[in-house]
Amino acid sequence: MKLTKTDRLILDSYASMMEGLSAYLGSVYEISLHNVEDYNHSVVKIMNGYHSGRSVGAPLTDLALNMLKRITDQGLSATESYTSYNAIAPSGEHLKSSTIPIIGENGRVIGMLCINLYLDSPLTEILQSLDAGTAEHVEREHFSNNMTDTIQEAVADARNQILFNPNIPAVNKNKELIRILYEKGIFNIKDSVIQVAGALGISRNTVYLHLRSIAKASPQ
Repeated sequence: MKLTKTDRLILDSYASMMEGLSAYLGSVYEISLHNVEDYNHSVVKIMNGYHSGRSVGAPLTDLALNMLKRITDQGLSATESYTSYNAIAPSGEHLKSSTIPIIGENGRVIGMLCINLYLDSPLTEILQSLDAGTAEHVEREHFSNNMTDTIQEAVADARNQILFNPNIPAVNKNKELIRILYEKGIFNIKDSVIQVAGALGISRNTVYLHLRSIAKASPQ
């Protein structure tokens, strides 16, 4: 198989994503990205490869080869049994694994993302993977069913920060509230200016006036 330029860009996007995925899951997970253009040297990126002793350039596994054969014979529906399965590494370690096909141009399988959780890892290492690390604060995140709810939640949070802050003069409170929403990217949402204006009881022109002032003062 010969990969196209688009296929390679798709694989590159997965390679970039793996850094964040590994940071989130922690060191008890080994994550490998395979390019099926060359079975003998399919691994193009691997995180925490010390678990299996593999590095970039390692070959495709026998299970992945079997998966590719089943896809050829039965189609992508044959990958369902590989979404989550238990395995045993050559070292005898127990794994909870997932092998996910990566689809490129023309519906071809161009690679695989393989995730192995090493279940026999020391408890301290597992607990470290669940820890937020060195974060100095906990972020609040709202899960909404639509963007209107997202905007309303953002306005409510900004109000809590601004309206009862005695260091902000009353005449500047709306502008500072709009600044917070601007910095959160709320005004990148369609019709957000209308909704924010309605929530604050001010005109759209006033919101735009504050936004122009904020944008002009922001570092480029």
